[in-house]
Amino acid sequence: MTQDSTVSFGRDALYVNPLDQAASFSFDEQVARVFPDMIKRSVPGYSQIIGMLGVIARQHVKTGGRVYDLGASLGAATLSVGHQLQDSSVELVAVDNAPAMVTRCREVLQRELPAQPLSVIESDIRALDYKPCDLVILNFTLQFLPPEDRTPLLQKLYAALKPGGALIVGEKIHFADEVQQQWLYELHHDFKRANGYSDMEISQKRSAIEDVLRTDTADDHLKRLTDIGFIPVTQWFQYLNFAAFLAIKPSQNDGGVYAAT
Repeated sequence: MTQDSTVSFGRDALYVNPLDQAASFSFDEQVARVFPDMIKRSVPGYSQIIGMLGVIARQHVKTGGRVYDLGASLGAATLSVGHQLQDSSVELVAVDNAPAMVTRCREVLQRELPAQPLSVIESDIRALDYKPCDLVILNFTLQFLPPEDRTPLLQKLYAALKPGGALIVGEKIHFADEVQQQWLYELHHDFKRANGYSDMEISQKRSAIEDVLRTDTADDHLKRLTDIGFIPVTQWFQYLNFAAFLAIKPSQNDGGVYAAT
């Protein structure tokens, strides 16, 4: 994302000073102002995932198709898809429930993709009525929903996807093995330190977010998606404790065997 006088972003210093008690993390105006810097310095492999979303979209999104970016924040996933497809017949739909994110997302996307049919919707993704679509992106979004709401949402998205359509899920994950969990947990903190965060910033951010971000294991994700009916389902990316999954809705005429378009 580039910057101009309309949409400007700063460096993440939200937790640089001591706080008596860190409030629960929310995607408010403060976070929106520093979000690109925050996610770049906090999420290993984020830029690589974003870059591949558009590449994957080229295999699955057909002329006249539709793409949903759910929990879109500032629209980075939508931008990746739009820049790769460059197809004015494809409708891009970015959805987020945070007003501050929606406002800035709309400004960014309208500026960066002026010729692309797109909508930026403020909504709870669990309540949205989905139209038939070719691709759905849940990039670091599912982890913020209550665990009991995850399968019903994914079932709803499965129903909306056209045969051969794809679901991409990016998530922070945890590990069943305690040694592996602790090892990668500490490496993630080292990653943040290497990107300029202090121990106090890391600790205060963790306290703020631990009640609102609940992770699954990679096996949890794979089993859930398979049980819903996606086939094949694969984990295509992992960097420390962050992963991305690709799930395909099988075509009715291919016996469940997926062939890339």
